[in-house]
Amino acid sequence: MILDELITEGRNPETMDIDRLDTIEMLKKINNEDKKVAVAVEKVIPSIAKAVDSIAEKMKKGGRLIYIGAGTSGRIGILDASECPPTFGTDPGLVIGIIAGGDKAIRNAMENVEDDVEAGRQDLINVNLTVNDSVIGISASGRTPYVIGALQYAKQVGALTIGLFCNPNENLSNIIDILITPVVGPEVIMGSTRMKAGTAQKLVLNMISTSVMIKMGKVYSNLMVDLQANNEKLMERAKRIVKLATGAEERIIESILNETNYNVKLTILMIVTNLDKDRAKQLLDVAGGYIAEAIKLKEDRN
Repeated sequence: MILDELITEGRNPETMDIDRLDTIEMLKKINNEDKKVAVAVEKVIPSIAKAVDSIAEKMKKGGRLIYIGAGTSGRIGILDASECPPTFGTDPGLVIGIIAGGDKAIRNAMENVEDDVEAGRQDLINVNLTVNDSVIGISASGRTPYVIGALQYAKQVGALTIGLFCNPNENLSNIIDILITPVVGPEVIMGSTRMKAGTAQKLVLNMISTSVMIKMGKVYSNLMVDLQANNEKLMERAKRIVKLATGAEERIIESILNETNYNVKLTILMIVTNLDKDRAKQLLDVAGGYIAEAIKLKEDRN
């Protein structure tokens, strides 16, 4: 696939005059193009859903979720991965972001590294990729050699392979199990895929990681009950979450949070079921970490 054939490398007829517009009109042009991103993502929800279910199945067997990309795509993967521990209380090794060129490339553009097929393979070897892992290769063009090399290796290992591209690329069906292609069209500035393509990738990864974590029992109602309350702001958020989930008095909430070392999930279950810490923890373990399931088990036993 040559550059001229890529949708993301096309020239946008709607922004040909953007350099001659006043600031308000310039921003309106950008905003109008951004509005198209959510619509493009909506069209691929069935593929995203397939990815979520498949990743959750692998994760329940002890697998990890690994994002890998170059440039903007790699940085977006790292951003989403780095937010999972504070949001969902996950181990830092459960969701991993890998970028071509390593950590230096997070802050500094290293455009040459994206062409290294072997580096993509080696970076997955370095994290000891297994059959239970899921790998999402992120690439606006859908043809980045570094990402293709990584997906080829992941397929050889037997890991789940997912391609998140902003151009259709059916030629990779032999190495990709699930293809997610939100086609956002040409960028406001030709080829600047940090814009609409990057936004689409961010939206899709948010959807995937959040939905997988819901399926892993990290959410009760719409509350993030596995957050790590390791600073004052998060401790206050923990109290508020328990309050919203239980309606209990603040003195009770604070007392039980202290008893559980600010384990929000365990605190909620103790208050709702009136169980002591050990019995509530045992029930939560039986329920696989799902508060709603644990509450149901308690009710069924009564």
